Amino acid sequence: MEKRYQVFVSSTYEDLQAERQEVMHALLELDCIPAGMELFPAANEDQWTLIKRIISECDYYVVVVGGRYGSTGDDGVGFTEKEYRYALELGKPVIGFLHRNPQELPAKHTEKDADKTKNLAEFRDLVQKKVCQFWDSPSDLGSKVSRSLIKLIKQNPAVGWVRADQVPSADTAQEMLALRKRIDELEGELANSRTSAPKGTDELAQGEDSFEINFTFQRRNKGDVFSDEEETRGKISMSWNEIFYALSPRMMDETTDTQLENDLANTIDARLGDRLRQRFDGQDLTSFAVAAESFQTILVQFKALGLIIKSVRSRSVKDSSTYWTLTPYGDTIMTQLRAVRRPATTNA
Repeated sequence: MEKRYQVFVSSTYEDLQAERQEVMHALLELDCIPAGMELFPAANEDQWTLIKRIISECDYYVVVVGGRYGSTGDDGVGFTEKEYRYALELGKPVIGFLHRNPQELPAKHTEKDADKTKNLAEFRDLVQKKVCQFWDSPSDLGSKVSRSLIKLIKQNPAVGWVRADQVPSADTAQEMLALRKRIDELEGELANSRTSAPKGTDELAQGEDSFEINFTFQRRNKGDVFSDEEETRGKISMSWNEIFYALSPRMMDETTDTQLENDLANTIDARLGDRLRQRFDGQDLTSFAVAAESFQTILVQFKALGLIIKSVRSRSVKDSSTYWTLTPYGDTIMTQLRAVRRPATTNA
């Protein structure tokens, strides 16, 4: 949605007409809406009330200071200074543009009154305490207003104005609000899914509950490459946490069921291999494999516990493998199981 920003331009008037024109042109080139007292018709309200209302409606405030302090109110404070102080009071982003050498301006554009000369010097000091630039000529002022305002808008984004036909209708606004609420609900559910098991899993085997895995391996007499291999069956009891500990890192991204099956077979080999080799002394034991029924039960159980899901990433038509990846909850459980804990300390 394209925005336009309204900028209040404050300055004395008679002595800075050319300069104000340059500022107005610069603002229009930036697609900003200039606002200044000469642009508004007479109103029923008093001048200062009108000025305050316009400043409060603007997004940014620009003050141009030359060699004149300008007309004052009953309190002796110039209207330009009052406008500047009011913009500061409202917290408007402000930027000042001070003539670099006001003493070189024509006499008709400088103050003759000693009090106003003193007030002008004090006002310049006030403006220099905030963001300000110095200018020498109307064209120099226009270019500096353009560059400075672009930077000010980037640093202090304002509300701005849009065309009426770009403003969402009441129905659209309600729909957007409902969608925002639904997004918040889904984000809450997602955050909860990282730390909580899905509903209905309390009665499922999990954690330290044990599961008996059927597996096979091949054995052959050592050194006899011509003898037939003999398939042997075995069983191993592992907890669901132990199985998940072994398989989960492979699914931090995603992996195939074949790779998971191989990882589990290697885990069984690492746990029972030495004991079996002692039992079958004089034979080579190879090709450990998990029974298909046991492996499928493990996958189904992990899926039912909300630990893993099938990957839906697009792949080649030739790739017929099934891929698995961790759920947010599965990632949390894996981290709890595998993260290295600090060793316990004991008091001497």
